[in-house]
Amino acid sequence: MTSFLLRRLAQSIVLLLIVSVIGFALLHLTPGGPLSQFANTPGMTDEDLNRLAEQMGLNRPLPVQYLEWFGRMLTGDWGRSYRDESPVLFVIGSRLGATLELMVTATLIAVLVGGFVGVVGAVRRYSIFDQCVTIGAMVALSIPTFWFGLVVIYLFSVKLGWLPPGNISPVGNESFLVFLHHLIGPSMVLGLVTTAIWSRFMRSSMLDVINQDYVRTARAKGLSERIVLVKHVLRNALLPMITIAGLELPTLLSGALVTETVFTWPGMGRLFLDSIGYRDYPVVMGLLTFTAILVIIGNLLADMLYVVADPRIRLQ
Repeated sequence: MTSFLLRRLAQSIVLLLIVSVIGFALLHLTPGGPLSQFANTPGMTDEDLNRLAEQMGLNRPLPVQYLEWFGRMLTGDWGRSYRDESPVLFVIGSRLGATLELMVTATLIAVLVGGFVGVVGAVRRYSIFDQCVTIGAMVALSIPTFWFGLVVIYLFSVKLGWLPPGNISPVGNESFLVFLHHLIGPSMVLGLVTTAIWSRFMRSSMLDVINQDYVRTARAKGLSERIVLVKHVLRNALLPMITIAGLELPTLLSGALVTETVFTWPGMGRLFLDSIGYRDYPVVMGLLTFTAILVIIGNLLADMLYVVADPRIRLQ
Protein backbone atom coordinates (compact mmCIF):
# COMPACT_ATOMS: atom_id res chain seq x y z
CA MET A 1 0.00 0.00 0.00
CA THR A 2 2.85 2.40 0.82
CA SER A 3 4.51 1.92 -2.57
CA PHE A 4 1.18 2.49 -4.32
CA LEU A 5 0.60 5.78 -2.50
CA LEU A 6 4.20 6.89 -3.10
CA ARG A 7 3.79 6.30 -6.84
CA ARG A 8 0.59 8.32 -6.82
CA LEU A 9 2.32 11.12 -4.91
CA ALA A 10 5.18 11.23 -7.41
CA GLN A 11 2.70 11.40 -10.30
CA SER A 12 0.85 14.21 -8.52
CA ILE A 13 4.03 16.27 -8.11
CA VAL A 14 4.81 15.92 -11.81
CA LEU A 15 1.23 16.93 -12.64
CA LEU A 16 1.50 20.00 -10.42
CA LEU A 17 4.68 21.06 -12.20
CA ILE A 18 3.03 20.69 -15.60
CA VAL A 19 -0.03 22.68 -14.50
CA SER A 20 2.10 25.47 -13.05
CA VAL A 21 4.26 25.72 -16.19
CA ILE A 22 1.25 25.87 -18.52
CA GLY A 23 -0.62 28.34 -16.31
CA PHE A 24 2.41 30.62 -15.89
CA ALA A 25 3.11 30.62 -19.64
CA LEU A 26 -0.50 31.33 -20.63
CA LEU A 27 -0.84 34.21 -18.18
CA HIS A 28 2.36 35.91 -19.29
CA LEU A 29 1.75 35.35 -23.02
CA THR A 30 -1.74 36.87 -23.06
CA PRO A 31 -2.13 40.13 -25.02
CA GLY A 32 -1.08 43.10 -22.92
CA GLY A 33 0.70 41.14 -20.23
CA PRO A 34 0.92 42.04 -16.54
CA LEU A 35 1.87 45.65 -17.30
CA SER A 36 -1.28 46.39 -19.30
CA GLN A 37 -3.13 47.56 -16.19
CA PHE A 38 -0.50 50.28 -15.66
CA ALA A 39 -0.38 51.39 -19.30
CA ASN A 40 -3.66 53.35 -19.07
CA THR A 41 -2.64 55.21 -15.92
CA PRO A 42 -2.62 58.98 -16.58
CA GLY A 43 0.92 60.29 -16.96
CA MET A 44 2.46 56.84 -17.37
CA THR A 45 5.34 56.92 -19.84
CA ASP A 46 7.36 54.20 -21.53
CA GLU A 47 10.22 54.91 -19.14
CA ASP A 48 7.90 54.34 -16.19
CA LEU A 49 6.69 51.06 -17.68
CA ASN A 50 10.26 49.91 -18.24
CA ARG A 51 11.13 50.80 -14.66
CA LEU A 52 8.12 48.83 -13.40
CA ALA A 53 9.13 45.87 -15.55
CA GLU A 54 12.61 46.02 -14.03
CA GLN A 55 11.26 46.21 -10.47
CA MET A 56 8.82 43.34 -11.03
CA GLY A 57 11.32 41.20 -12.94
CA LEU A 58 9.13 41.13 -16.05
CA ASN A 59 11.95 42.07 -18.42
CA ARG A 60 13.71 38.76 -17.85
CA PRO A 61 13.24 35.63 -20.00
CA LEU A 62 10.05 33.75 -19.22
CA PRO A 63 11.81 30.55 -18.01
CA VAL A 64 13.85 32.63 -15.56
CA GLN A 65 10.69 34.32 -14.29
CA TYR A 66 9.04 30.95 -13.78
CA LEU A 67 11.99 29.49 -11.89
CA GLU A 68 12.14 32.53 -9.62
CA TRP A 69 8.38 32.37 -8.98
CA PHE A 70 8.48 28.61 -8.32
CA GLY A 71 11.41 28.99 -5.93
CA ARG A 72 9.58 31.69 -3.96
CA MET A 73 6.41 29.61 -3.94
CA LEU A 74 8.21 26.68 -2.31
CA THR A 75 9.31 29.01 0.50
CA GLY A 76 5.75 30.29 1.04
CA ASP A 77 6.15 33.57 -0.85
CA TRP A 78 3.48 33.45 -3.57
CA GLY A 79 3.89 37.11 -4.47
CA ARG A 80 1.75 40.15 -3.77
CA SER A 81 -1.48 41.36 -5.30
CA TYR A 82 -1.20 44.17 -7.84
CA ARG A 83 -4.30 45.81 -6.41
CA ASP A 84 -3.41 46.36 -2.75
CA GLU A 85 0.02 44.71 -2.26
CA SER A 86 -1.52 42.06 0.01
CA PRO A 87 0.24 38.68 0.09
CA VAL A 88 -1.36 36.25 -2.34
CA LEU A 89 -1.73 33.54 0.29
CA PHE A 90 -3.55 36.00 2.56
CA VAL A 91 -5.92 36.99 -0.27
CA ILE A 92 -6.68 33.34 -1.07
CA GLY A 93 -7.04 32.43 2.58
CA SER A 94 -9.59 35.18 3.12
CA ARG A 95 -11.83 33.59 0.45
CA LEU A 96 -11.07 29.91 1.05
CA GLY A 97 -13.52 29.48 3.91
CA ALA A 98 -16.52 30.67 1.91
CA THR A 99 -15.72 28.32 -0.97
CA LEU A 100 -15.18 25.32 1.32
CA GLU A 101 -18.48 26.00 3.09
CA LEU A 102 -20.30 26.08 -0.24
CA MET A 103 -18.53 22.99 -1.60
CA VAL A 104 -19.01 20.90 1.56
CA THR A 105 -22.72 21.74 1.71
CA ALA A 106 -23.20 21.01 -1.99
CA THR A 107 -21.29 17.74 -1.66
CA LEU A 108 -23.46 16.61 1.25
CA ILE A 109 -26.59 17.36 -0.79
CA ALA A 110 -25.21 15.50 -3.80
CA VAL A 111 -24.03 12.44 -1.83
CA LEU A 112 -27.15 12.03 0.30
CA VAL A 113 -29.78 12.81 -2.33
CA GLY A 114 -27.90 11.36 -5.30
CA GLY A 115 -26.92 8.22 -3.40
CA PHE A 116 -30.47 7.59 -2.20
CA VAL A 117 -31.97 8.20 -5.64
CA GLY A 118 -29.36 5.98 -7.29
CA VAL A 119 -29.94 3.10 -4.87
CA VAL A 120 -33.72 3.24 -5.21
CA GLY A 121 -33.44 3.55 -8.99
CA ALA A 122 -31.25 0.43 -9.17
CA VAL A 123 -33.47 -1.61 -6.83
CA ARG A 124 -36.61 -0.55 -8.71
CA ARG A 125 -35.09 -0.64 -12.15
CA TYR A 126 -37.32 0.50 -15.05
CA SER A 127 -40.06 1.56 -12.64
CA ILE A 128 -41.88 4.89 -12.98
CA PHE A 129 -39.61 6.33 -10.27
CA ASP A 130 -36.48 5.18 -12.10
CA GLN A 131 -37.68 6.60 -15.43
CA CYS A 132 -38.62 9.95 -13.86
CA VAL A 133 -35.27 10.17 -12.10
CA THR A 134 -33.42 9.34 -15.32
CA ILE A 135 -35.25 12.07 -17.21
CA GLY A 136 -34.68 14.52 -14.37
CA ALA A 137 -30.97 13.73 -14.26
CA MET A 138 -30.59 14.27 -18.00
CA VAL A 139 -32.41 17.60 -17.74
CA ALA A 140 -30.27 18.67 -14.77
CA LEU A 141 -27.06 17.77 -16.62
CA SER A 142 -28.20 19.80 -19.63
CA ILE A 143 -29.04 22.98 -17.71
CA PRO A 144 -26.22 25.56 -17.49
CA THR A 145 -25.33 26.33 -13.90
CA PHE A 146 -25.55 30.11 -14.37
CA TRP A 147 -29.06 29.83 -15.87
CA PHE A 148 -30.24 27.58 -13.05
CA GLY A 149 -28.85 30.05 -10.52
CA LEU A 150 -30.66 32.97 -12.17
CA VAL A 151 -33.92 31.01 -12.18
CA VAL A 152 -33.53 30.24 -8.45
CA ILE A 153 -32.89 33.92 -7.70
CA TYR A 154 -35.88 35.01 -9.79
CA LEU A 155 -38.32 32.50 -8.27
CA PHE A 156 -37.26 32.29 -4.63
CA SER A 157 -35.85 35.80 -4.15
CA VAL A 158 -37.65 38.17 -6.50
CA LYS A 159 -41.07 36.52 -6.74
CA LEU A 160 -41.49 34.64 -3.46
CA GLY A 161 -39.01 36.48 -1.26
CA TRP A 162 -38.01 33.30 0.56
CA LEU A 163 -34.27 33.51 -0.03
CA PRO A 164 -31.77 36.39 -0.24
CA PRO A 165 -30.59 37.09 -3.80
CA GLY A 166 -26.91 36.74 -2.95
CA ASN A 167 -23.89 37.51 -0.78
CA ILE A 168 -22.86 35.57 2.31
CA SER A 169 -24.59 37.70 4.98
CA PRO A 170 -25.54 41.36 5.46
CA VAL A 171 -23.09 43.65 7.23
CA GLY A 172 -23.87 43.88 10.93
CA ASN A 173 -25.97 40.71 11.00
CA GLU A 174 -23.59 37.76 10.74
CA SER A 175 -25.41 35.19 12.87
CA PHE A 176 -25.26 31.50 12.01
CA LEU A 177 -28.94 31.34 11.02
CA VAL A 178 -28.55 34.29 8.67
CA PHE A 179 -25.50 32.62 7.14
CA LEU A 180 -27.46 29.38 6.58
CA HIS A 181 -30.28 31.39 5.01
CA HIS A 182 -27.85 32.87 2.49
CA LEU A 183 -26.22 29.48 1.91
CA ILE A 184 -29.41 27.73 0.81
CA GLY A 185 -29.58 29.22 -2.69
CA PRO A 186 -26.02 28.67 -3.97
CA SER A 187 -25.62 25.29 -2.26
CA MET A 188 -28.93 24.10 -3.72
CA VAL A 189 -27.89 25.13 -7.24
CA LEU A 190 -24.41 23.59 -7.04
CA GLY A 191 -25.61 20.53 -5.10
CA LEU A 192 -28.58 19.58 -7.28
CA VAL A 193 -26.55 19.81 -10.48
CA THR A 194 -23.98 17.48 -8.95
CA THR A 195 -26.74 15.23 -7.58
CA ALA A 196 -27.65 14.21 -11.12
CA ILE A 197 -24.09 12.95 -11.68
CA TRP A 198 -23.98 11.05 -8.38
CA SER A 199 -27.36 9.41 -8.93
CA ARG A 200 -26.34 8.10 -12.35
CA PHE A 201 -23.02 6.71 -11.13
CA MET A 202 -24.62 5.21 -8.02
CA ARG A 203 -27.32 3.51 -10.07
CA SER A 204 -24.78 2.05 -12.52
CA SER A 205 -22.52 0.86 -9.70
CA MET A 206 -25.43 -0.79 -7.91
CA LEU A 207 -26.55 -2.57 -11.08
CA ASP A 208 -23.03 -3.87 -11.67
CA VAL A 209 -22.93 -5.41 -8.19
CA ILE A 210 -26.51 -6.57 -7.81
CA ASN A 211 -26.11 -9.21 -10.54
CA GLN A 212 -22.88 -10.71 -9.19
CA ASP A 213 -22.71 -14.37 -8.19
CA TYR A 214 -21.99 -13.66 -4.51
CA VAL A 215 -25.21 -11.60 -4.29
CA ARG A 216 -27.25 -14.51 -5.65
CA THR A 217 -25.45 -16.81 -3.23
CA ALA A 218 -26.35 -14.52 -0.32
CA ARG A 219 -30.00 -14.63 -1.36
CA ALA A 220 -29.81 -18.43 -1.72
CA LYS A 221 -28.61 -18.66 1.88
CA GLY A 222 -31.89 -17.16 3.00
CA LEU A 223 -30.60 -13.72 3.99
CA SER A 224 -33.19 -10.98 4.02
CA GLU A 225 -33.26 -8.55 1.12
CA ARG A 226 -32.27 -5.67 3.40
CA ILE A 227 -29.14 -7.46 4.61
CA VAL A 228 -28.23 -8.43 1.05
CA LEU A 229 -28.59 -4.86 -0.18
CA VAL A 230 -26.77 -3.18 2.72
CA LYS A 231 -24.02 -5.68 3.47
CA HIS A 232 -23.25 -7.16 0.07
CA VAL A 233 -24.55 -4.81 -2.64
CA LEU A 234 -24.27 -1.27 -1.23
CA ARG A 235 -20.94 -1.87 0.48
CA ASN A 236 -19.28 -3.02 -2.73
CA ALA A 237 -21.09 -0.49 -4.90
CA LEU A 238 -19.60 2.34 -2.84
CA LEU A 239 -16.03 1.43 -3.85
CA PRO A 240 -16.17 3.06 -7.32
CA MET A 241 -17.92 6.07 -5.77
CA ILE A 242 -14.77 6.84 -3.79
CA THR A 243 -12.91 7.35 -7.04
CA ILE A 244 -15.79 9.39 -8.43
CA ALA A 245 -15.61 11.66 -5.38
CA GLY A 246 -12.00 12.54 -6.20
CA LEU A 247 -12.77 13.08 -9.88
CA GLU A 248 -15.75 15.31 -9.05
CA LEU A 249 -13.62 17.84 -7.17
CA PRO A 250 -12.63 19.77 -10.34
CA THR A 251 -16.30 19.81 -11.38
CA LEU A 252 -17.28 21.25 -8.01
CA LEU A 253 -14.59 23.91 -8.25
CA SER A 254 -15.64 24.98 -11.74
CA GLY A 255 -19.30 24.94 -10.73
CA ALA A 256 -18.49 26.97 -7.62
CA LEU A 257 -16.84 29.59 -9.84
CA VAL A 258 -20.07 30.14 -11.78
CA THR A 259 -22.33 29.79 -8.74
CA GLU A 260 -20.30 32.24 -6.67
CA THR A 261 -20.45 34.78 -9.48
CA VAL A 262 -24.23 34.49 -9.89
CA PHE A 263 -24.92 34.70 -6.15
CA THR A 264 -22.07 37.19 -5.45
CA TRP A 265 -20.67 34.65 -2.99
CA PRO A 266 -17.29 35.92 -1.73
CA GLY A 267 -15.31 32.78 -2.48
CA MET A 268 -12.32 31.79 -4.57
CA GLY A 269 -14.36 31.50 -7.76
CA ARG A 270 -15.48 35.10 -7.67
CA LEU A 271 -11.98 36.16 -6.64
CA PHE A 272 -10.62 34.38 -9.72
CA LEU A 273 -12.91 36.27 -12.10
CA ASP A 274 -12.28 39.60 -10.36
CA SER A 275 -8.53 39.03 -10.52
CA ILE A 276 -8.70 38.26 -14.24
CA GLY A 277 -10.68 41.45 -14.80
CA TYR A 278 -8.07 43.48 -12.89
CA ARG A 279 -5.22 41.54 -14.52
CA ASP A 280 -3.97 40.70 -11.04
CA TYR A 281 -1.69 37.97 -12.33
CA PRO A 282 -0.05 36.97 -9.02
CA VAL A 283 -3.46 36.22 -7.51
CA VAL A 284 -4.64 34.40 -10.66
CA MET A 285 -1.51 32.26 -10.70
CA GLY A 286 -1.84 31.61 -7.00
CA LEU A 287 -5.45 30.51 -7.45
CA LEU A 288 -4.53 28.19 -10.32
CA THR A 289 -1.77 26.60 -8.29
CA PHE A 290 -3.87 26.37 -5.13
CA THR A 291 -6.77 24.79 -7.02
CA ALA A 292 -4.43 22.26 -8.61
CA ILE A 293 -3.09 21.39 -5.16
CA LEU A 294 -6.63 20.92 -3.82
CA VAL A 295 -7.54 18.63 -6.72
CA ILE A 296 -4.35 16.59 -6.26
CA ILE A 297 -4.97 16.27 -2.50
CA GLY A 298 -8.56 15.20 -3.18
CA ASN A 299 -7.42 12.50 -5.59
CA LEU A 300 -4.76 11.28 -3.14
CA LEU A 301 -7.34 11.07 -0.34
CA ALA A 302 -9.64 9.14 -2.67
CA ASP A 303 -6.81 6.73 -3.46
CA MET A 304 -6.10 6.26 0.26
CA LEU A 305 -9.76 5.57 1.01
CA TYR A 306 -9.92 3.15 -1.90
CA VAL A 307 -6.90 1.26 -0.60
CA VAL A 308 -8.44 1.07 2.87
CA ALA A 309 -11.86 0.02 1.56
CA ASP A 310 -10.68 -2.53 -1.01
CA PRO A 311 -8.41 -5.26 0.47
CA ARG A 312 -7.46 -6.47 -3.03
CA ILE A 313 -5.27 -3.38 -3.56
CA ARG A 314 -3.54 -3.96 -0.22
CA LEU A 315 -2.84 -7.56 -1.19
CA GLN A 316 -1.38 -6.50 -4.52
